[in-house]
Amino acid sequence: MKRIIAIDQSTSSTKAMLFDQQCQLLARCHADHQQYYPQAGWVEHDAEEIYLNMVSAIRQLLTMHPREDDTEYSLAITNQRETVVVWDKASGRPVYRALVWQDNRGAALCQQWRERGYAQEVMARSGLLIDPNFSASGVRWILDHVEGARQAAEEGRLLMGTIDTWLIWRLTGGRSFCTDTTNASRTMLFNIHRMEWDDELLRIFDIPRSMLPTVLPCDAVYGETTVEGLFASPIPIAGVLGDSHGALVGQMCFEKGSGKVTYGTGSSVMVNIGESPLKPPAGLVTSVGFSALGRHYYGYEGNIYSTGATLKWMADQLQLVGHPREMEAEAVTVSSTDGVYIVPAFAGLGAPWWKPDAKAAVVGMTFATTRAHFLRAALESIAYQVRDLVGVMAEATGGRLSEICADGGPTQNQFLMQFQADQLNTPIVCTEVEDASALGAVVMNGFARKVWTTFAEVARLRKVTRVITPRHTPAMDLLYEGWRAAVAKSF
Repeated sequence: MKRIIAIDQSTSSTKAMLFDQQCQLLARCHADHQQYYPQAGWVEHDAEEIYLNMVSAIRQLLTMHPREDDTEYSLAITNQRETVVVWDKASGRPVYRALVWQDNRGAALCQQWRERGYAQEVMARSGLLIDPNFSASGVRWILDHVEGARQAAEEGRLLMGTIDTWLIWRLTGGRSFCTDTTNASRTMLFNIHRMEWDDELLRIFDIPRSMLPTVLPCDAVYGETTVEGLFASPIPIAGVLGDSHGALVGQMCFEKGSGKVTYGTGSSVMVNIGESPLKPPAGLVTSVGFSALGRHYYGYEGNIYSTGATLKWMADQLQLVGHPREMEAEAVTVSSTDGVYIVPAFAGLGAPWWKPDAKAAVVGMTFATTRAHFLRAALESIAYQVRDLVGVMAEATGGRLSEICADGGPTQNQFLMQFQADQLNTPIVCTEVEDASALGAVVMNGFARKVWTTFAEVARLRKVTRVITPRHTPAMDLLYEGWRAAVAKSF
């Protein structure tokens, strides 16, 4: 029986999951990595720690589920997007910590590029807004501020890549330097019409082309690895895509107009718009949704910077609860937030606002405000932010979406899922696999190895566990109006 190890390298941890060819989850484990905040608005990861955590997680996974034949295994990868690593080609050492997608240090650069009139050109070529969320400003910052980096890059001695590229490069001992179309489409350097790195964008952002990896479809074979000797003979790395795109595939959103919400550290709302890279409506971006079976599918997307991160902040920093999963029990002890709104703009606000200088705010507190009100407001802030995006997408695609597929840890929070359905007035569909991003990587792995040859074959494997029916009332719209007023104050 074939076994697929799916790596889900997220903003806060690295998960290793073992699947069979029926997409059944057999085992899983994870390892957290440290978050670095050198100064306000800066967020960094240690790329080497992430790689070692991945190897450690795979080792642990193999002890949990003994194997008989190494040749039956393959490896698939899905990863946090936009986070970028720059490393020395000869030594293999990063020249600086990875700059995380939440990092805001590129805001001044982005403002300069907008003032120079590049916004329309960048949107036309990459489908993206000029924003520090995307990789280009982080790479440019490293080249401008790390001693010797600019010269080394221009001499062809430095490489850059999103986390998938870094992991593949390390896993293959530097033999494979590549990425997939979805991760490439989130760098601000990739032309989504021609499906290649764009020389004009590289000129605008002043980044040498020699730093960039080869771009492959999601369902390609990316190389071979023994995972630091864990396997006696090399196993294939097959199936790679960014985590939000992985969730789109894992939720089997193969049809135009189907969409999903991934609840994680941040959250992504994406809807499949078919095989044409349409110009996005205001506040959204267009990315490659996934590339498979010789075709490219695109998606409208909006990214929320802080959803699960808000809950983690309340547990870790404020210590209001021991763990985010404890929040629901206390939040439901009150019938409302009593007018309290939390706007979690800890790293600015993403779509549809794109306000990198917005600040987190709490609005509406009184002496009667309790911890329960505060916890409930944090959960509700997630649903409001998703509604911000779904409203724009529904209008752009011709009306209210028939359903939204949901995945990620917060889907286990029954209060949040019901409140989300009520706010959207749309059914929320949850499937069997909580980690849909990893399942999406498994699907691409299967396409790469010709296990499946059509989308319909895979779609039959989808298992819906529950559907949350909305209980929308006019009161939901009044609450949402209060949210919009609170967001305005954060500007």
